[in-house]
Amino acid sequence: MWITLSVVTLVWLSKIQARDFCEDVIYECKQSNVSWTRCYEDRIATCGLRGRFAPNFIRLMVTSSQEAEVSPTLHHRVHIPSSALQRSKGAVSEDEVLLVATVINSTFFQLSPPPGRGRGRAHQPTQPVHRQGTVLGETVLAVRAGNHPVTNLSKPVKLSFKHNKQWEDGTCVFWQESWLEDGTGHWSTEGCDTNDTGTEFICSCNHLSFFAVLVNPVLSVGKTNAVALTYITYTGSALSVIFTIISLIIYICLQRRRPEKAIGVHMQLTGALLCLHLSFLLCSLWVWLLKESEEGWVCRGLGLFLHWSLLATFTWTALEGFHLYLLLVRVFNIYVRKYLLKLSVVGWGLPTLTVMVCGIVGVYGKFSLELRDDNNQNSTVQMCWLSSQFPQRLLVSYITTVAFPCLVIMYNSCMLGLVVFKLLELRRDCAWKMMDKEKGSRLWKDCATVLGLSCVLGLPWGLMSTTYVSLPGIYVFTILNSLQGVFMFLWSMALTCKTRSDNNSSVRDPSSQKMMMTSLNN
Repeated sequence: MWITLSVVTLVWLSKIQARDFCEDVIYECKQSNVSWTRCYEDRIATCGLRGRFAPNFIRLMVTSSQEAEVSPTLHHRVHIPSSALQRSKGAVSEDEVLLVATVINSTFFQLSPPPGRGRGRAHQPTQPVHRQGTVLGETVLAVRAGNHPVTNLSKPVKLSFKHNKQWEDGTCVFWQESWLEDGTGHWSTEGCDTNDTGTEFICSCNHLSFFAVLVNPVLSVGKTNAVALTYITYTGSALSVIFTIISLIIYICLQRRRPEKAIGVHMQLTGALLCLHLSFLLCSLWVWLLKESEEGWVCRGLGLFLHWSLLATFTWTALEGFHLYLLLVRVFNIYVRKYLLKLSVVGWGLPTLTVMVCGIVGVYGKFSLELRDDNNQNSTVQMCWLSSQFPQRLLVSYITTVAFPCLVIMYNSCMLGLVVFKLLELRRDCAWKMMDKEKGSRLWKDCATVLGLSCVLGLPWGLMSTTYVSLPGIYVFTILNSLQGVFMFLWSMALTCKTRSDNNSSVRDPSSQKMMMTSLNN
């Protein structure tokens, strides 16, 4: 009897080992790289589960004469009519069919290169234009029923994707493989209709496949306001380019006259701002002036330059806050050997390393932004930036252009609060020595110092949160940040006047020179 039991056990173990586990199927199919989606659809019907349940995975037998509804996750729901289930079983007389519904990460779906960048362009058949956008929640809903393809249904399959109100526009799409059969493909809207209820996108499709919802941030400012904001941005950036060049000249003259670490840090930040506004103008005007229809190497290079300039600006803004911390907290112990060189390695090295990694994985290209005009019609604006066709564009954008700037703004806000605290403490200690007129004059100077430091520390970028609230917030954010170069010029002029004042004071009172040096640094 024990021999029989051993044989049964060995047979059972051999079946388990030969059986595919559903958690590993997608990785195994991706290794083949050729039509991995068809491989995945075939193998999820027979794969096994390591545990009793698999997350986001439903497989069950349903009655073909009745409608079926399943929810693989709390945010996804599938409703299949009985006519689709009847067609999926083909000529089989059985009353039940296998229904599988699961959710896959969108990073597994690699977009085909646009025409002109891929191989075999001359032999490529006519295909619909690739639908661009970001996959909602980075999730794709895969649905399979029976053993036969389900297409051209008279009664559509309904798929629901829950969302928050951040997305005002969405399009239901399905995955269509490339004719090259190299594992790539594109998103297509053929056979799918979209209905937005405000809390979820409902997709009505006449076939079963891999489904997703593509979303784009829609800027509902109206055509008139969009044109006005465009002129403000271009004019402000052009002025910033001019004034940052003048500021660099002023800082170079100040550095030669009196070498100071603070002036060196200001000079580096001004150079980063010059690159930022110059690259923004070039990236915006390249597509508009040349009407480029493809993502050429020039557009990708400009997108890289703009991304690098933005990261460099925020990095040097953070270093300004760090230098301010040393001046206010470690007043008498701030000597660091090769201080500016070490700051430069961080200020320029970190952005360079980041964009090199992003450039290798192919992040940069043409970015599309949808604008809604006064007649509720959508129009598309393009610029060279993070490519809309890159699957992980949203993740890269959140990390480098949202999370990192937010950390810098929070840190520098604390530094500015420390400055205000120090000023109030200083004024309280010497308030009894000053006349009323001197108090009023000193108050205005302190306010001007705080406002100037706010611009140097990049705090106007914190107004980005107001752009989601109201139209005036968008105008204020656009005006202040497009004129950053002008503000840096005013700060450089203030330092020039301060230097002259310190020189005159040192002539009248040589013993006060050390105090004036500290004042200039602050």
